[in-house]
Amino acid sequence: MPSSRRNGTRPRLKIRSGDQVRVISGKDRGKSGRVLRTEPAKGRVYVEGLNMLKRHMRPQQVRDTRTQAVGGVIEREGPIDVSNVMLLDGKGKPTRVHIEREGAQRIRVAKTTGARLD
Repeated sequence: MPSSRRNGTRPRLKIRSGDQVRVISGKDRGKSGRVLRTEPAKGRVYVEGLNMLKRHMRPQQVRDTRTQAVGGVIEREGPIDVSNVMLLDGKGKPTRVHIEREGAQRIRVAKTTGARLD
């Protein structure tokens, strides 16, 4: 569990929706994609096209109509732990991120190049 959860605060992720990331460990190591959504409380991210899960769905009948929702095997993205992905900078290189503050704003900065990511 992240250390910031001990004092009752939510952990702040340095990765946001829409960021380009590369997976650094697991079955999809080396692949990159766009972050679809994040779950800060669980420390998870969903990356487009990676960690695909197969869900077997039964066709469901929709009320007031005679049509049925499609059933079968549906593929969707599964969660990846935030520690297993690295943010890509503007040049497509993986980088760590640190936070600089300007007044009340938090600005993400790449450790390798010093470039601003926001």
